[in-house]
Amino acid sequence: MSQHQRSRLHGKPALDLPPPFRLVTLREVGDAFAHAKTVAADEGAGTLVYVGRFDLVEFAVVLEPEEPLKTARRTLYAGLAALADALAVHAPPERPIAIDWPDAVRVDGGLVGGARLAWPAGADENEPPPWLVLGVMIRTVAMGEAEPGLTPLAAALEQEGFDDLGSGRLVESFARHFMVAIDAWQESGFGEIAKNYLARLAPEKGMRRDLADNGDLLVRRMGKAEVERRSLERALTAPSWMDPESGGPRR
Repeated sequence: MSQHQRSRLHGKPALDLPPPFRLVTLREVGDAFAHAKTVAADEGAGTLVYVGRFDLVEFAVVLEPEEPLKTARRTLYAGLAALADALAVHAPPERPIAIDWPDAVRVDGGLVGGARLAWPAGADENEPPPWLVLGVMIRTVAMGEAEPGLTPLAAALEQEGFDDLGSGRLVESFARHFMVAIDAWQESGFGEIAKNYLARLAPEKGMRRDLADNGDLLVRRMGKAEVERRSLERALTAPSWMDPESGGPRR
């Protein structure tokens, strides 16, 4: 599908995505992440599955990395850095966009959602995986019966002043930032991605944080020689930002 080809969802024009993305749209009851994993082997890299919802930005991208799975998981960081950059472009003044390692996104301290990563079961750590799926979910409108202020750790883009940012526009902006990130990774290595991602982590006094070659987080405390290592692979088994009951961002 070319950049200018159109598909339709409830009568709306397709998203305007840069090459090589190919759009697949699902109705509101769809699950972008699950669908992308199901079709990844057949549809291939560049497939972007989008669910047309008004309360959530929900989409997933199929990738076919050329490096071994054990290092390709760092794709999560490229995706989150691109997502944070896309949000920052549309954010009201002085609304900081931050990331909780490894996968959660906050706006002005409130959790809005995050990203997750999947790969084929049994894939060899030392070989490029047949596919990866990067899924994203961001809360745009607060739903439910909770009164304002009862969930101070949760947020929605509408509440944070993103009045003119529809879900489609955020996906389009993400796609462009993500392609810039992937191009930079391929041309110059992972260093710039790591720098961008680490700069988005909420600061912790007296700590220095780095990313290992396999994506693990390395934490060094000032004045101490030992390094704490936090496993990315283990952390990805359950998204930190997701409510397992609702399937959406935690409240």
